[in-house]
Amino acid sequence: MKAIDSIFVPIMGIFSFFKRKQDKDDEMKYLVAGLGNMGADYDGTRHNVGFEVLDLMAKGAEVTFKHETLGDIAVIRHKGRAFHLLKPSTYMNLSGKAVRYWMNKLSIPQDRILVITDDLNIPFGSVRVRPGGSDGGHNGLKHINEILGNQNYARIRVGIGADFAKGRQVDYVLGKWTKDELEKLPQILQHTGKAVFAFGTIGISETMNRFTKK
Repeated sequence: MKAIDSIFVPIMGIFSFFKRKQDKDDEMKYLVAGLGNMGADYDGTRHNVGFEVLDLMAKGAEVTFKHETLGDIAVIRHKGRAFHLLKPSTYMNLSGKAVRYWMNKLSIPQDRILVITDDLNIPFGSVRVRPGGSDGGHNGLKHINEILGNQNYARIRVGIGADFAKGRQVDYVLGKWTKDELEKLPQILQHTGKAVFAFGTIGISETMNRFTKK
C-alpha cells in the first residue's frame, strides 16, 4: 500500500500543478498601461501619474513589479481576472512600442487594453473614463494611436490642471506635485485604481458612468 501511495501522491501533485496552470490560462487577461517616464528625475511628477496609480494598486495587492522587456510588469488577480500592470520603460513618446509588445506577448485583444495617463486639459482631481478618442495632444497616446493604427482602446485621463504661465507647459507637466496636490492625490489614485478593476468586471460603459469625476 505504501508503495502505491508513493507513486500516487506525486502523480496527483502533477495533476494539481497542471490544473493550476490551466486555471491561470483560462483567466480573462487585461493589460493596464500606466504611462510615465522611468528614472528618479521623473518620480513624483505630474506626467507620471499613470505610474503612481499602478504603484498604489500593486502595493494594495502586495505584488511587486519585475523589470521585463520594454517595461516593468506586475500581475494582480481579481475576481477571476488577471490584470497585467505595465509601466513602459520606453519613455512617454514611445509608449506604443511597449503596449503593442505586451498585447502580442500576452495575447490580449485591444478591447481589454486600458491606458492611464495625465491630462492638462481637465482640472486637477478630475478623472475621465473613455472607450476611445483622440490623443488630445498627449504624446504617449499619440504614439499608441500610431502603433496600433487606431484609437479604439479604453483610457483613463487623470486631470493635472493647467496652472502655468505661457511657454511653461513642459516645466509644469514635468514638475513635482505641490503640497496641496499631494494631500489630495492619494484619494485620486485610489479612485482611479478602483476604476481599473471595474473596467475588467463591469465593462467600460458602466465604469465610465460610475467613475468619471468632473
